[in-house]
Amino acid sequence: MTGEPKDAPKVLRDTDDDARRLARVLLRASRSAALAVLEPDTGVPYSSRVLTGLDIDGAPVILVSALSVHTQALRRDPRASLLAGEPGKGDPLAHPRLTVITQASEVDRGSDQHARLRDRFVRRHPKAKLYVDFPDFTFFKLVPLRANLNGGFGKAYVLTADDLLIRSPVREALAQHEAGAIEHMNTDHAEAAGLYARFYCGARDGNWSISGIDAAGIDLSSGDRLERLEFATELSDARDLRTVLADLLVRARSAET
Repeated sequence: MTGEPKDAPKVLRDTDDDARRLARVLLRASRSAALAVLEPDTGVPYSSRVLTGLDIDGAPVILVSALSVHTQALRRDPRASLLAGEPGKGDPLAHPRLTVITQASEVDRGSDQHARLRDRFVRRHPKAKLYVDFPDFTFFKLVPLRANLNGGFGKAYVLTADDLLIRSPVREALAQHEAGAIEHMNTDHAEAAGLYARFYCGARDGNWSISGIDAAGIDLSSGDRLERLEFATELSDARDLRTVLADLLVRARSAET
C-alpha cells in the first residue's frame, strides 16, 4: 500500500498572507539571483547568476549579453527558473529562499517597455549604465507562472503567479510619474529613505535613497544594499501615493523620537 503514513509530518503549509509577503519581499529586494535555463545544444540544466530588476507589475527582469549561454538558451526555450534569497550567517538552509518558475519574454529594444525597464534597472543598478545601451545587451522579462517558498526549516509553501504579481489598476499611471516622485522624495525629503530603511526594514545606517516606486511599495538603495518596503495594500488610486509616503514617514519619525 502506497501513500504517506497518517502521522507523517506535513511538508507543505497552507499559503497565508505572511508567506505571500515574505515571497514578494524576497523577490523584490533581490539585487541578483540564480537563473536556471536549458543549455541550447544539450538540453542540460544550466545555472548562472544574473542581476535582477522589476517591472511595474512585479515581474523580475534581467539584462543580459547576447554572448552569454543563458541568453542563447532563453531565445531557444523560454522556460526558466529564478532562485532569490541570500544565505546569512550560520546554516544557509535556515534562511528563506524563493524559486520562481517563469516564462521568459525578450523585450523589443525600441519599445516603450524597454525605455521604462532601462530607467528602472539603472536606478537599481547604477553601474549598469556603462553597458545597458550596448547593442548586444537585451532585457528579458521573466513572467512568473508559479513559485515555491522555503521560509526556513519546516516552512514550505506553493505560490501562484497572483501571489507574486502587482495587480493594481494604477500601475501604468504611477509609472509615468515614478521618476518625478523619486526625485522629489530624494531631494525634498532626503532623510525619508534612511528612516524607511531603518524603521520598516531593520537596515543599518547608510546613504539610503529611493530607487523605485510602484503600486505595491518602494525600493531603497544604499551602495550595494537593497531593501524593499511593501505597502500594507496595493494602491488603487495614484493620488494616494503622497499620503501613503507621508504617513509612513510620520510613523518612522515618531518611533525614532
